[in-house]
Amino acid sequence: MKIAGRKKELALLAELSDAKNSSFLAIYGRRRVGKTYLIRQAYAKQIVFECSGWHEQSFEQQLENFAASLPNVAAIETARPKTWLQAFAELKKYIQTLRGKKKKVIFLDEIAWFDTPRSGFLAALDQFWNQFCSKRTDIVLVICGSAASWILNKISKNRGGLHNRITHYIQLQPFTLSETHEYLQMHGVRLTSKDVALLYMCIGGVPFYLKDLRKGRSVAQLLNDLFFDEHASLKLEFSNLYTSLFKNSHLHEKVVSALAKKNKGLLRSEIIDATGLPSGGWLSLVLHELVACGFIQQMTDFRKEKEDSIYRLVDEYTLFYYKFLARGRRPANWMQATSRQSFKIWSGYAFENLCIKHIFQVKKALGISGIISRDYAWALKGNDSQSGAQIDLVIDRDDNCVNLLEIKFYDAPFLVTKQYTEQLRQKAEVFRKSTGTRKNIFITLLSLYGGVKNEYFLNSFTNEVLVDELFK
Repeated sequence: MKIAGRKKELALLAELSDAKNSSFLAIYGRRRVGKTYLIRQAYAKQIVFECSGWHEQSFEQQLENFAASLPNVAAIETARPKTWLQAFAELKKYIQTLRGKKKKVIFLDEIAWFDTPRSGFLAALDQFWNQFCSKRTDIVLVICGSAASWILNKISKNRGGLHNRITHYIQLQPFTLSETHEYLQMHGVRLTSKDVALLYMCIGGVPFYLKDLRKGRSVAQLLNDLFFDEHASLKLEFSNLYTSLFKNSHLHEKVVSALAKKNKGLLRSEIIDATGLPSGGWLSLVLHELVACGFIQQMTDFRKEKEDSIYRLVDEYTLFYYKFLARGRRPANWMQATSRQSFKIWSGYAFENLCIKHIFQVKKALGISGIISRDYAWALKGNDSQSGAQIDLVIDRDDNCVNLLEIKFYDAPFLVTKQYTEQLRQKAEVFRKSTGTRKNIFITLLSLYGGVKNEYFLNSFTNEVLVDELFK
């Protein structure tokens, strides 16, 4: 079994395989993140039934697809089930013919697509688990889907027979930087930390996006292969990404398009103004689904009301698409893209996102991973009586300290000037005055290569974190 990373997930899957009772596992995550691959690899010798729902197909087509996957009815036309209850009854008959005590894995992939309107699928799944699987000791029932919100709303929050029946959940995230580096190494792609970070800023740690990278090529060549060449493998990805995940996906695209134009994120009220969407249940659902699938992040300063949360676009591919690939913006190649002012703006924000996603590694590098803390972005609009300020990331700690992080994407050691030193001093003072904090304030530099250790750096920064630390 050759899988990069996924150590916690593999340990859990092995635990379920050895458990004394049957287990009901729900695994979810964004499209292309490797959910199906993980289950197939981990349970390669134990899957006794596998079926995947068909996107936007009818009840009859879903049922026919399911029945065709059943060995005991596939060749008998008259035995074809006409309802989901009958389909699961046939699955029970098949499972009962299997001998041996080892775990039998039943894998239902893209499960949300089975659940067509008024089909009775959920009720049949409920009956199958409660009346059959849970009474045995040799079943691992795995349901999987990219539509994370469907699993959370229809299964996790189900108030019927499925309520509290899921025994385990896995929210499969994209690879971390460390896992991405491991994956690339396994496939012979050897790059510096800076280049791996740059790739991550463009496509994130999505295994499907990484699989076509070829060894012996520069980052510029790799990105041309993915996005800019005539037969680029991800040229058409965006047109499928949201439509395959969400109903009314045009609403989701409206929100991410608005967020792509505002690097520091938007308040809910600002999203309404930017998109024209009404404030109500539809917007709440769209935001919830985008957060659940990892496309956007909700960041809240714990001192403020929840309504003051800032929503940020954190999906690397989506951000890259709107900055470089959307209509009218596509450069001829990656080198041309890097010559534009938009590259400088994008790279700063994308690197900031990368650092926020690796906040655990940042804290570990600072030696504070064992201290309770809250992380948030912070900004204050200036007025006639007070200067404004913006801080990339705040780590507010319970040991009477606050780290104010300056995140810089520079292709050389960062040079701190006298003017910049004064800006940092004013920023820290505005933060102290506005928040009323009495904690020690430490200004921290997070960058590719650190800072030039001149007198201004030593007077401005308490400590620094280099990108290499995020790979640990």
